[in-house]
Amino acid sequence: MWTRRDILRWGVVGAVGAGIGPWSRAVCQQAQASGFTLPKLPYAYDALEPIIDAETMMIHHTRHHQAYIDNLNKALAEAAPEWLTRDITDIVRHYSQLPEKIRTTVRNNGGGHLNHSWFWLMMAKPRSTAPKGELLKALESSFGSLDGFKKEFLAAALGRFGSGWAWLVVGKEKPLAITSTPNQDNPITDGQTVLLGCDVWEHAYYLKYRNARGKYVEAWFDVINWDDVAERFAKASKQ
Repeated sequence: MWTRRDILRWGVVGAVGAGIGPWSRAVCQQAQASGFTLPKLPYAYDALEPIIDAETMMIHHTRHHQAYIDNLNKALAEAAPEWLTRDITDIVRHYSQLPEKIRTTVRNNGGGHLNHSWFWLMMAKPRSTAPKGELLKALESSFGSLDGFKKEFLAAALGRFGSGWAWLVVGKEKPLAITSTPNQDNPITDGQTVLLGCDVWEHAYYLKYRNARGKYVEAWFDVINWDDVAERFAKASKQ
């Protein structure tokens, strides 16, 4: 069991030099020839308290995310080493091009690496940001109101049987849409543009919320990094 001193010490180390600006777009760039590495968090492990506790953040980051990276690197090194220097988003988009014997392993673990690399950036200190401008207009146009968005997003998170993710993506008929995926799948594999994602695997919330996924997601709305969502939305709007 981690002590609070351990959690805070490693949280501070993890946050050094990891500002949300340029770094936020660097975490998912090409890996080195030796493989992908664990990105540092842009905040300390206790920064999201009381919504997400420091122990959960530390275990989630250093154990679960690290495990996805280790498994991804191992699979690629053994069967497709030339993929080790590709952008992780490119890998997740093109699973079908991988050797069949590692396709599922890379789908699970490559998705786990990408999803979590984004997830850390999609969160910020509780209630430190808010949707505004064009993003707020898009939310209201698509869901009627911010509360309407939360209601539909919560339904998607609760409706995902077992482990998976709830996502806000660029819509087809409306500016924005909500979807969910199983396991570590990511909507970009199906050609969608991701703006926001919530991890609803039990390891993301069980220490604090036990089996109450709904309470976790309702609380999680307060740590959404709306500035990051707005940046993704603005970029998507220009494409």
